[in-house]
Amino acid sequence: MIHKLGVLVCVLSLILGLAGCGTVSVPAASQGANGSQPGAHSGTVKLILGAYTTPREAYAEIIPLFKQYWKSKTGQDVEFEESYLGSGAQSRAIVEGFEADVAALSLEDDISRIQKAGLITQDWKSKPHKGIVTTSIVVLVVRKGNPKGIKDWKDLTQPGLSILTPNAKTSGGAMWNILALYGAARRGFVEGVSKDDEAAASEFLKAVLKNVTVMDKGARESITNYEKGVGDVAITYENEALVGRQSGQDYEYIIPRSTILIENPVAVVDKYADKHGTRQVAEAFVDFLWSQEAQRAFARHGLRVVDETVAKETVGQYPAVQDLFTIEYFGGWGQATPAIFGDNGIYTTAIEEVQKQK
Repeated sequence: MIHKLGVLVCVLSLILGLAGCGTVSVPAASQGANGSQPGAHSGTVKLILGAYTTPREAYAEIIPLFKQYWKSKTGQDVEFEESYLGSGAQSRAIVEGFEADVAALSLEDDISRIQKAGLITQDWKSKPHKGIVTTSIVVLVVRKGNPKGIKDWKDLTQPGLSILTPNAKTSGGAMWNILALYGAARRGFVEGVSKDDEAAASEFLKAVLKNVTVMDKGARESITNYEKGVGDVAITYENEALVGRQSGQDYEYIIPRSTILIENPVAVVDKYADKHGTRQVAEAFVDFLWSQEAQRAFARHGLRVVDETVAKETVGQYPAVQDLFTIEYFGGWGQATPAIFGDNGIYTTAIEEVQKQK
């Protein structure tokens, strides 16, 4: 009798919401961010985005789309804190304590740095397209009418030319630029440099670097400087050129015969997302970037997209490249970074020699 009475009291307590008789918990698998159930969010959650500089305008369009999507799905508002730096600088900032929930960077090596620091713990390459959300190519931006007659990489060595490209120590765009021009030379697409002649390709790299007059921290700063009238030619992302032209700039851009495919990764920074209790919304935002809605927004801002349907829709706005190669030509970032940008790397040695001569 006493046992039955105790059970009855517990049942009544649960019905009336009274304390006691233990607690009822939601299974972990069905819990959302901050332990809430999906579809039962309330209030506002803050998501911190650490990105490289060039897709700023694209994210300005995508973030409101995601906010609307998340609100309709969960009832919860999302507030974004956004940071845009050169990809290398952004990667280092995250490693050094900038608690971004999501990292959207220029190249795989910058995501790998965060992973090696123990901040990304899941397999970010298991996402669609191996974690790559957009692509672009390295191009040459020239003044209206192309007064210097720039047609391909070889023309960057002409005496007296003023070239802008970012600093490879802080900018992922700068690293892509170096890989593009050095790779084109090694592949035999630079006049006077035989295919697979690494020594000649290195000399060509030095000849171009001698004409570099400004090295900004990031690709956006570099093209902004160019838009202010600094320099004759800028080596940059194709999407930077297209965004500039959309905003009224009258410069032109040249696609070299041979250039590299820029691949831009995105990943949830697991340690920070878990610390902030934002994993669910962070994962949802990253997944949203592969939606056709987001991919179309990226395409409107000059990026070559990875979604096949959207790529077909926008193929007319992106000219073909005669010789388009990828980072795999250099053995992937694991080999390219030390071989080219390491302490004794090809680029590091070349830039040191050039700076001593200036």
